Amino acid sequence: MDGGVVTFIIAILIVAVLVFVAILLTGKRGHRFNIEQYQAKFLEIENSLKQENPASYMTCIINCDKLLDKAMIEMGAPGKTMGDRLKRIGGKFTNLNAVWRAHKLRNAIAHESDIEISYKQAMNAVNVYKQALKDLGAI
Repeated sequence: MDGGVVTFIIAILIVAVLVFVAILLTGKRGHRFNIEQYQAKFLEIENSLKQENPASYMTCIINCDKLLDKAMIEMGAPGKTMGDRLKRIGGKFTNLNAVWRAHKLRNAIAHESDIEISYKQAMNAVNVYKQALKDLGAI
């Protein structure tokens, strides 16, 4: 082989490696949340849960659900409803079943007029939503 051909092949390989590295470094790495904003909002919701105020239980669960749905929408999760989005990105959660239970509790609050929630149920749901938001990288 001629020395010029070898040099040309080495030059092409170097350029190919540089292009590959550039693609890796500039490639999409996922959504970046405004973590401080999500943490502040979650803390506000969490602090609104008062043991002596049963009405706060339901409000807190609904607001946690809204915040999680907002995070899923912001990261581009496909689907028309939160349930659709949970089905599509469920693998991102450490405990998808717990997230589903919390979301179903939220739906019961929203659609059933005679539902009663205990403080323990509310705290459990809040903790599930907190972990779900951590799993997504929002808090």
